[in-house]
Amino acid sequence: MGINSESEIAGNLQIGPTTDGMVRIYVEADGVELPFDFEPEEAEEIAEEIRAAAAGARTMSKGK
Repeated sequence: MGINSESEIAGNLQIGPTTDGMVRIYVEADGVELPFDFEPEEAEEIAEEIRAAAAGARTMSKGK
């Protein structure tokens, strides 16, 4: 499955700080739980990538 593949799988996404000073991205879907912990600096880099992807998606949707 690639980034452009659609899926019928529903999931839950939670993001927040941990008591250990990390940022956790927690994904749950179909009985699978995946906690991803990042240093705050890494989380900021991920946030920048998400913002860039959102900007790219806006550009693509305007072309339709």
